[in-house]
Amino acid sequence: MELQKDMILLNQTDATPEEVIKKSGQLLVDAGCVESAYVDAMLEREKMVSTYMGNFIAIPHGTDEAKEYVKESGISIVQVPKGIDFSTADEKEEKLATVIFGIAGVNNEHLDILQKIAVFCSDVGNVVKLADANSAEEVISLLGEVTA
Repeated sequence: MELQKDMILLNQTDATPEEVIKKSGQLLVDAGCVESAYVDAMLEREKMVSTYMGNFIAIPHGTDEAKEYVKESGISIVQVPKGIDFSTADEKEEKLATVIFGIAGVNNEHLDILQKIAVFCSDVGNVVKLADANSAEEVISLLGEVTA
């Protein structure tokens, strides 16, 4: 799967997880990866369990029931330099995400995508590079090994 420049948004100012999840989902819709109902399923998953993964990243994706809305595998990336707090009201610790990966996978490909992103982002230095990237080309270059 190849990352597409038009599926990467830099320097966004979203304030809530819902806003950025809708934006990352809409990128997947616009690219023809998913039907619009998948975005609702991404929001539903976030209500069930946070998609915040640590190291300043979140990986929103649809519920298992939303697989029928996935047309092809894809990754969208939304960079929010100031970060978005993914913690819930009852959590004391802030869960700040500066890079949000929206994902959809055909035939459980999303599990492989999730694993590759998690390994890459387990080095917080890689996340900092993504958060500081100034172009979609730079993001694509950094993530080349993830999408290979």
